Amino acid sequence: MADSVAVEVVDAELVDEDENRALPALADTPAHRPLIGRHTLLRPDAPIPTTADQPTYTEADFRISQETADLIDGAPPANTSRTYGSALGQFTTWCAENGRVPMPCTTATFVEYVGHLVQRDLAPASVQVHMSAIRSAHSDGQQPGMKEARQVLRRHARDWARRRAPRKAPPIRTAALSAMVATCTAADEREQPKALRDAALLTLGWGMLSRRSELANLLVEHLAVEDDGVTVRVAFSKTDQAAHGEDTFVPADPEAPSLCPVVRVRAWLEELRRHGITSGPLFRHITRGGTIRPRSGPRGDFLSPDAIGNIVKTRARLAGVKAPGGRAVTAHGLRRGPAQEISEAGGDPTAQGRWKPGSPTVLKHYIEPARGRTNNPLHAARAKARERNGT
Repeated sequence: MADSVAVEVVDAELVDEDENRALPALADTPAHRPLIGRHTLLRPDAPIPTTADQPTYTEADFRISQETADLIDGAPPANTSRTYGSALGQFTTWCAENGRVPMPCTTATFVEYVGHLVQRDLAPASVQVHMSAIRSAHSDGQQPGMKEARQVLRRHARDWARRRAPRKAPPIRTAALSAMVATCTAADEREQPKALRDAALLTLGWGMLSRRSELANLLVEHLAVEDDGVTVRVAFSKTDQAAHGEDTFVPADPEAPSLCPVVRVRAWLEELRRHGITSGPLFRHITRGGTIRPRSGPRGDFLSPDAIGNIVKTRARLAGVKAPGGRAVTAHGLRRGPAQEISEAGGDPTAQGRWKPGSPTVLKHYIEPARGRTNNPLHAARAKARERNGT
């Protein structure tokens, strides 16, 4: 007996075998995915956003021009570039010696390297520079975590503070400034330009409580010299990275002509005019022969902040100005010295030095120490005790 096979008959419609016939479109298209999350807020009449609301990006939306790329890659300040380059080189070498990947590094590698720097007993500020250099070398989204590294640094900073006294730049006070400016004399015509430049640099820098980078970037056009003082336009500074600019007025000192910024700046501007210079960098390189020549290089005719520092150190050495404990006199003394004198006279150096309003640095390092000297409560207590004892 033959096996019977059950066959299921399905209703179907025969169609012509036409190769050019298109398939019918689907009746329903898939719904677009909603774009909402835990923090989405929808107004009563607002529709729920979906993927259909997203724009369609093309390659053009992600490309930048070469000019824009050059602006992004613009060189940082020379000092920062050298410091970061050195720090990054040390990190790369350490990674190679310890079998670790430097770029992009893991958080564990980053924290371990911070611990290595602490074990070397580097100053906390130096450790912070290394940390910043490493993170700045990483692309966004690939930077190592900071939480544990900060914990290591904070502990090191506390230990460092217990073991070491803070080192600050020696202040250049009025007496020291006078001695340094007195060295700005010329034995012959070749030395005249440097003498005039350095005297203007010292007196103007002291009067505006200047950072060396601010002096290095001044233009002739930034000055307005009048009989009662010099108005200086500081185009950008450490506390004005957005370059909004700020004016600082440096008053004349007719009682001390040798230290008067008006006298010294006018003499230097006249010397520049004698060399045919009426615009551009204010403080420039001068050859041994006493000429001012155009220079090439990243900064062109501008003096570098390091060059400003060397001028101050040289004038201090020639004047025999020495700091307590054998510390070197630096350009930062042009900022600390007048800030101290203003504070001791009962004033506030914040605006003159272009610190941010309410700066804790000014309060901690200048105003409070000055008050501690002049208005120290022990003075009144001792006077009261003498009055009681009849002495």
